[in-house]
Amino acid sequence: MAVAVARSAVVTGPPTCAPQPNHYPGRVKLFWSLYGVDAVIALIVLYFFAAGLSDGSVSSFNIVLWLAILGGLAAILGGGLQLKSSGHRRLATGVLLILAVPGLLFGLFLLSVIILQPRWN
Repeated sequence: MAVAVARSAVVTGPPTCAPQPNHYPGRVKLFWSLYGVDAVIALIVLYFFAAGLSDGSVSSFNIVLWLAILGGLAAILGGGLQLKSSGHRRLATGVLLILAVPGLLFGLFLLSVIILQPRWN
């Protein structure tokens, strides 16, 4: 007795779980570079917040300002990551640029002050 096996499904393309090629590798590197810069800035702000809590300079008078700053940092970092994961890479990069551009410019300023050693008088 011969049993004939019929093909019920025709495979026409690659499976959906196969890794897709990255068509924009430069944008991904730019995103993670900006995310790293923003994360370093957030760590610096968190350090000053913790130092202010320990020495008492962060008090009930200015805690609202600190919470707004920390909330803004969380919104930029979390929003950029959420936008990237939903496929909006350009918008995510733009959100991260809000914090990265001033941070990089200030870093260049500090580097120039260290290298050039200007006289401030």
